[in-house]
Amino acid sequence: MGIQKDFKAQFWSFDIIFAIVIFSVALTILTFTWFNISNQLAISYVGSGALLGLQTQALATSLLSTGSPPNWQSAVSLGGAATWAQVSVGLGSSQDKMSISARKLYTFIAMAAQNYSATKQLLGIGYNYYITITGGPYNIAIGENPTTFHALNTYIVTSGSNIGGTPVIVRTMLWSNKPIAVG
Repeated sequence: MGIQKDFKAQFWSFDIIFAIVIFSVALTILTFTWFNISNQLAISYVGSGALLGLQTQALATSLLSTGSPPNWQSAVSLGGAATWAQVSVGLGSSQDKMSISARKLYTFIAMAAQNYSATKQLLGIGYNYYITITGGPYNIAIGENPTTFHALNTYIVTSGSNIGGTPVIVRTMLWSNKPIAVG
């Protein structure tokens, strides 16, 4: 007869330490992956709407600045959009920062009428825009009207200014006719 050894439920401390290490590593990787995916989904869902709002506020602020160079309307050739890349559009008057320059305004209107897509790039926005200036004798609309194109998402910033001493309301709208979703 052979010698029979009894090994009943024996384990060594090395086995338990090794199991805890493997379990901890697996749990850490799972937790890191879960939070990473969760954050990416949250950013992509909230990011689209937040980006629309941030771009609208930035555009409204930059429109009431003087632009660069301060007399950019003189440097722009309406015959071609190639000269537009060298300017930063701002409708503010060089003399009075709270006032809109009529020359800059009409130059920008002509630019938007000639090449709307190029003005979107010039303004640094990824959405469609529609700017209205109303008050006194002024009833000006620049860009594409969101109601005409069945906009699904619109963000509006309203500002006050004046043109030649006449108070006006400037409404800057960015809009999209695509749903904002996780993507």
